[in-house]
Amino acid sequence: MKMICDRTLLSNAVAGVSKAVTQRSSIPVLEGILMKAEGFSLTLTGYDLEMGITTNIEANVLEPGEVVLSAKLLGDMVRRLSSSEVEITATETNATTIKGGITEFDIMGMNPGDFPELPSPGADHTLDLETPTFREMVETTLFAVSQDDKKPAHTGELFAIEPDKLTVVALDGYRLAIIEKPVKAAKDINIIIPAKTLAEAIKLFTDDDEVVHIAANRRFVVFSSRTYTVISRLIEGDFLDYKRVIPEGYHTRVTVDVRDFSNSIERASLIITERLKNPLRITFDGNITVRCQTTLGKVVDELDAEIEGEPVEIGFNNRYLLDALRYSRCDKLVFEVSGPLSPVKVLPKDGGDFLFLVLPVRFKND
Repeated sequence: MKMICDRTLLSNAVAGVSKAVTQRSSIPVLEGILMKAEGFSLTLTGYDLEMGITTNIEANVLEPGEVVLSAKLLGDMVRRLSSSEVEITATETNATTIKGGITEFDIMGMNPGDFPELPSPGADHTLDLETPTFREMVETTLFAVSQDDKKPAHTGELFAIEPDKLTVVALDGYRLAIIEKPVKAAKDINIIIPAKTLAEAIKLFTDDDEVVHIAANRRFVVFSSRTYTVISRLIEGDFLDYKRVIPEGYHTRVTVDVRDFSNSIERASLIITERLKNPLRITFDGNITVRCQTTLGKVVDELDAEIEGEPVEIGFNNRYLLDALRYSRCDKLVFEVSGPLSPVKVLPKDGGDFLFLVLPVRFKND
């Protein structure tokens, strides 16, 4: 293999596909990127046996061929070259030269025949999403994905695809995030996509003018655009029937300014540490009073709010409450409270397409 390409294009491509490369593996080839040069392009592939990422960049291919190179080594070398072009040559024994200007690296590549083939998912085209919509739906909900492997289905996000609507749901047992968007889908299917896949996909699909094409079946999902293709195994298992846990109605309705409420919670959180995790004691009665007490000290803070209905005092985990405020991306939010121990609904004030649930914390003296 021998080819010449733009250094910046190659550096970005290596960084992109490296998201699917295993950092440390008993199978050395999984720590590498498969590079295949043919025609007028170079194809790069990373694959950790769960998720695969491929991309193509323009290249002047002098001799077609392929080689697997260490993702970390390749990325570091290309990034540090001072020239605008990179020349890569690989022999039949996988001895590889990476050259840019007067700098030349010689490294040993790995046998491309040992690189695992990406699965053929056989997934049919399911729907298209504008890139900003795709990112918004994932970013608004991903914070609520469970980190507990005891319930594998909840370590991913549910994509409930209907012919005219896409619903994305994440939950971890303490909070729940739902967002809905109108779509035109080719089929009706529910799939659970690993959080890692979605976290990496939203970093790759950054061009707001692009469309993300989604293909899915019961085992795989494929996201693709002009620049990248991401293929991932799905998570098997049953996702919680989230509709059943959403309370109907409310006894207290509170409209808050997101920035003011966030600032108040952050002030109260100054005396909360990993070791001292007392809940916030929040009272909705005329205005909002935020209290917290740990062995470090005591905080009392107040802020104005529009409150309808019965007064109520409720306990919150400070981080869960801050996450709901931060990921809402709203200036005003509505909290609908059914009681001190019922899940609290968090909604956009002006109407919108998302709903958060935050589970209250029971006070120790209750």
